[in-house]
Amino acid sequence: MYLFGASGHGKVVAEIAEEHGLKIEAVIDEDSSKTQLLEYKVTQNLPEDHSEMLISIGNNQNRKKIAERYPNFNYIKLIHSGAHISKRAKIGEGTVIMAGAVINSETKIGKHCIINSNSVIEHECEIGDYVHISPGAALAGNVSVGEGSQIGIGASVIQGIKIGKWCIIGAGAVIIRDVPDGVTVVGNPGRIIG
Repeated sequence: MYLFGASGHGKVVAEIAEEHGLKIEAVIDEDSSKTQLLEYKVTQNLPEDHSEMLISIGNNQNRKKIAERYPNFNYIKLIHSGAHISKRAKIGEGTVIMAGAVINSETKIGKHCIINSNSVIEHECEIGDYVHISPGAALAGNVSVGEGSQIGIGASVIQGIKIGKWCIIGAGAVIIRDVPDGVTVVGNPGRIIG
């Protein structure tokens, strides 16, 4: 398999792949100054179409650009063995789930998401493509999060809330009302600042 993205996030993804015994052939990065990630060679040369790939880039917009630019790779998902995933949850291609994450019954996670360390996504949530749920964030049941949004570290979202597309929910925010597309929300209770 290949990773696309030689950043700090890529190191965490690489270690999950190692845990599963997957052989990382190389790490791809468009930045030619990067030559190594952990002990893996970094290259600008793309493998053949249909190679197994995971986009190891933390930025949601950049993950989307790469996935759309290279649709013919076989995007795999990676789930850390220390995560708890309901057998009734659905996880999209290209998604990575970190240690300690909990995803409960009938939750749907989109494509190319990051479900980070010790985050909790309760029952029947719907998480759009390219979303990042940061470490320690908690979503109660029946929450929906639109494409490309980021739920900040330690944020809490009460049940039934709808968060729009391409939003930023700040670290530690407490979300008790629906959030429209494209805004930044901070504080307790959450308020829109941009």
